[in-house]
Amino acid sequence: MIEVYLDYNGSGPLDPRVLEEMMPVLSGGVGNASSVHRFGRRQAATVDAAREQVAALVGGRTGNTIFTAGATEANNLALRGAVEAGDESRPRVLVSAVEHASVRQTARWLGSQGLAKVEVIPVTGGGFVDPAVLEAMMGPDVLLVSVMAANSETGVLNPVAEIADQVHAYDALFHCDATQMAGRMAFDIDRTGADLVSLSGHKICGPGGVGALVGTRHGLRRVQPIIHGGGHERGLRSGSVNVPGAVGFGAAARIAVEEREVESARVAGLRDKLVAELKAGVQEVHENGDVSRRLPNTANIHFAGGDAEAVAANMDSVAVSTGSACSSGSIEPSEVLLAMGCTRTVAFESVRFSLGRFTTPGDIEVAVERCVSAVGYVRDMTEEGLSRAVG
Repeated sequence: MIEVYLDYNGSGPLDPRVLEEMMPVLSGGVGNASSVHRFGRRQAATVDAAREQVAALVGGRTGNTIFTAGATEANNLALRGAVEAGDESRPRVLVSAVEHASVRQTARWLGSQGLAKVEVIPVTGGGFVDPAVLEAMMGPDVLLVSVMAANSETGVLNPVAEIADQVHAYDALFHCDATQMAGRMAFDIDRTGADLVSLSGHKICGPGGVGALVGTRHGLRRVQPIIHGGGHERGLRSGSVNVPGAVGFGAAARIAVEEREVESARVAGLRDKLVAELKAGVQEVHENGDVSRRLPNTANIHFAGGDAEAVAANMDSVAVSTGSACSSGSIEPSEVLLAMGCTRTVAFESVRFSLGRFTTPGDIEVAVERCVSAVGYVRDMTEEGLSRAVG
């Protein structure tokens, strides 16, 4: 049976070209990159070359790029590190309602420990932060604002450059999780004005288990380490660097920069074809989020009367995401969709399709066929679903 992978926002397949560049390090690389002997120096030179490539992904500086175990750690380092380095005159941390769990839950933890006064920035029905709403929340007691560049579930983009200006007017730090946007659309740390930017290797067809926090000199000076030890990575992230992971991340970043413009246009065309054919083949299909401002690869679709978990399960060998999370043995609807004003029913009936580098027109044909069949089957299983679909 043909398998179709449409969950690139969850994790992208490893590009064979990336693996090819990793193989010499995996098979023959030896030595700690922090050691002074020739083996260590070779490893360090390899890491530095990769660091330059990762920095270039977001227009950052090589020396301001801190390798981590992933974007989750980078988000933790940005929030916790900034709060622990802050002072009592700036107790407030603002995070958008649609941030990744590693930002939302870190912020909640900081609040529960009395380390910060955390406030949630609401979003519009389209899924983005309204600068006017943020401005009303700002003040001289704000330490940090965290707003992602693009949402992983809806693909909706935030006006990050405008947000950065607002944040800097109060001399606060602006952290931006650019995990989903980097490599798919142009993102420049200087042009956006972000002080701290989180990235992940496996979102751009690189290896898993490696990410980075790229910052400005000013931003990184206002962060303390949350992992202590040998003082690696400018003293901000102790632990021996994952050399093969860094090399793979660097290769993936270089390929993404080189191919981004052409690839984004190609994938956007496939995404639009997918949506159009689903709407033609299924009644009561609606897109969640502002479709005029989103990533070129993402579509979050509500199938009225079709439980998303059941639809995904019945699509068999087509990989999609429901956006739901399993918590304490119970399935909860997407916090992102609820924050946008969607009902719990809509959230439970919404499926995310995220395309990528290896998606083909044939994949779209298979996905549409199986999705139409799955939605029809699920709706037929419930009288309510069937009645809602036919009006």
